[in-house]
Amino acid sequence: MGEEQKSDHDYHTLFDKLDVQHSGEITLKDFKKAIKTLNHPVASNPELVEKVFQSFDYNKDKVIDMKDFERYLSKADDQISRGFEKINLKHDGKLTKADFTHYLTKTLNMSPHEQTIDQLFQTIDLHHHGYITYDEFREFLVLIPRLDGSRIKTALNYTAEELDLSSDGDVTLINQFLSGMGFFLAGGLSGVVSRTCTAPFDRIKVFLIARTDLSSTVMHSKQQIEREVASGASRHVLEEARKRLAQAKLERSLHEPEPPHKRTIRSPIIQAARTLWKQGGIRTFYVGNGLNVMKVFPESAMKFGTFELTKRVLARVEGVDDTSKLSRASTYLAGGLGGVVSQFAVYPIDTLKFRLQCSNLDSLVKGNELLIKTAKTMFQEGGLKIFYRGIFVGTSGIFPYAALDLGTFSTIKTVLVKRQAKIEKIPEDEVKLPSYMVLTLGALSGTFGATVVYPINLLRTRLQAQGTYAHPYRYEGFKDVLQQTIQREGLPGLFKGLVPNLAKVAPAVSISYFMYENLKSIFGLNNKLS
Repeated sequence: MGEEQKSDHDYHTLFDKLDVQHSGEITLKDFKKAIKTLNHPVASNPELVEKVFQSFDYNKDKVIDMKDFERYLSKADDQISRGFEKINLKHDGKLTKADFTHYLTKTLNMSPHEQTIDQLFQTIDLHHHGYITYDEFREFLVLIPRLDGSRIKTALNYTAEELDLSSDGDVTLINQFLSGMGFFLAGGLSGVVSRTCTAPFDRIKVFLIARTDLSSTVMHSKQQIEREVASGASRHVLEEARKRLAQAKLERSLHEPEPPHKRTIRSPIIQAARTLWKQGGIRTFYVGNGLNVMKVFPESAMKFGTFELTKRVLARVEGVDDTSKLSRASTYLAGGLGGVVSQFAVYPIDTLKFRLQCSNLDSLVKGNELLIKTAKTMFQEGGLKIFYRGIFVGTSGIFPYAALDLGTFSTIKTVLVKRQAKIEKIPEDEVKLPSYMVLTLGALSGTFGATVVYPINLLRTRLQAQGTYAHPYRYEGFKDVLQQTIQREGLPGLFKGLVPNLAKVAPAVSISYFMYENLKSIFGLNNKLS
C-alpha cells in the first residue's frame, strides 16, 4: 500500500511539473514547454515529443488529464520494472554497461557504435557512479514512448546526441553533417542576395577610394608619356598612354565646377555616380559584380559557418549547452575568427575585383576577356603573391570589423530575445524577433563595425589597386600607403568613400542577417549543442 501511495505521489508531482498552466489539463503546447523546462533528452527532438504526448493522451482528445496520466504511467511503470529486471543480469539493482551492451546486441539484435552506447548509458546514469539504479532507469524511460516494442530502442534511435541512427542502430553522421553545412549554406545564400542588391554602392565606394585626385592623375599620365618618349617607346605604347591622358582629362572635366549660372551643389558621391554613368550607363555600376557573387558565397559561408562552429567549440570550453549563453568575449572572438577565415578564403578574388573595377572602362577589352587579361597581367607582374598583396592589412582590419559586427549583432540579439521571452512568457528558443528588428539590428552592427575599421580597409584597397589605370600610385607597404595618403589628402583622406560604404553596409548587412536568420529557421538550425 505504501508503494502504491508513493507512486500516486510521484504521478501527481510529475503531472504538476508538466501542467504549466495549472489547469488540470495539458495541451501539446504546454507539454513542449514543460519538457524543455525539465531538460529531458526528449526535448531536443520535436517529433519524439509529439509521440510521447500521443502515448499519454489515451482517449485521443488532444489534452492529457490526470486520468490519462495515471493510466499511461501505471502501464509504463510495469513495463519499465520488468525491463530493468530483464537487463540486470546479476539482479543486484545495479545496471552495468556490460548488462546494457548485452541487452542491445543480444536481445534487441542491434549493432550500435560503442560511443553511442557510452553516450546513452551516461545520459541515464544521472549521478555518474558507473551503474544505473532503477530510479535513474525509470526517470529517464518514463517519458520515452515504447515504439517497436522497446523504450531503450526508441531512446537509442531518437536521443543519441548529434547522431543519426539507422533502424538497425548503426551510427551515421548525417544530421551533424547537415547541421554544419546548413550554417555555411545559409551564410552563403544570404551574402549573395545582399551583395547583389547593394552592388552600385560598392562600385561608387571603390571609385572614390581609387581616384585620389584627378588632377594628380592627369599629371601622372603626362609624366608617363614624357618617360615613354624619352625611352623611345613604340607608337602603340605612346598611343595607349595618350588615351589614358585623354580619359583622365575627361574625368577631371566631369568633376570640375560648372559656370556660375549653372552651378549646382554636388557631393562627391553624386559626382562619382555621374562619372560612372557617363562611362557606360547602368552596367558600369555592376562592373565586377560577377566576381562579387563568386566571392561572396564562399566568403559569407565561411564567415557565418566558422562563426557558428567557433561558438560551439567555445561553448564547450565554457561549459554551456547553448551558444546564446556564451560570454561576450567569446562571442566577439568567434566573430573575429569568422571574418579572418573568410578573408583568407576569398582574398585573391577580392584583389582581382578591385583591379577590374580600376581598369579603363573605355577599353575595347570587356567582360570575361577583360577579367582573364587582368588576371594574367597580375600574375605576370608578381605571381600568386600579388593576389595576396595587403593580406595582413586586410586581416588586421577584418578581425575587429567581424568581431564588432557579428559580436554586436549576437550580443544585442540575445538581450532582445531574453527580454521578449519574459514579456511573452515563453522559452527563449521559441522567440522570433520581428523582421524590422532584425533589419535594424543588422544595420546598426554593420555600420558600427565598418566605421571603426574603415581607414584600414581603405589602405588595403589602395594596396590592392596600386599601379592600375584609376590608381597609378605605387606603395612599398602599409606604412608607405598610410604616409602617402595623409600627405596627399590629409587625415580626411583615410575616410574617403565612407558615406557610400555605409550606404552599402547598412542595407547589405541588414539583408544578410535577415536572410541568414530566416534561412536558419527554414533549415531547422539552432543554438543548442545537441
